[in-house]
Amino acid sequence: MDLLESELEEYHGLTEDFLSLSRSHASICWQQSRAQWLREGDANSKKNHGIISSRRRGNVVSCFLVDGVLIEGVDNVRRAVFSHFSSHFQASNVQRPSIEGLQFSSLSHREGASFVKLFSVEEVKAAVWDCDNYKCQVPDGITFGFIKDF
Repeated sequence: MDLLESELEEYHGLTEDFLSLSRSHASICWQQSRAQWLREGDANSKKNHGIISSRRRGNVVSCFLVDGVLIEGVDNVRRAVFSHFSSHFQASNVQRPSIEGLQFSSLSHREGASFVKLFSVEEVKAAVWDCDNYKCQVPDGITFGFIKDF
């Protein structure tokens, strides 16, 4: 169904209004969350930073043994780790099985066509409702929120 020029202009105007209101709502929500954070503060930040620093200190590899030799220092550890993993992940010439000479069954056109099925309205609706309201699939500006509302 084709829309008249005036209907198309009204449609685009409504779409722009909807998107503008949607952006305003998101902005207001963000501002309210920042205001709440400023009022109440972040009581756990000192504790959280302490936990993160402790984990970071515990995860440091300052030295390790390679073939009975103690490796220390950032550059030496880096070289030893690189050498270890590069030797383990190199391509090797391995005799791999091939599919030459094997006979495969193939489907007839009728059997292949049975795999193609039209989408049901319920499947399309479920797919749209699973999408985020602010996602826009094409550059026309119509979001999934707009589609769900109308």
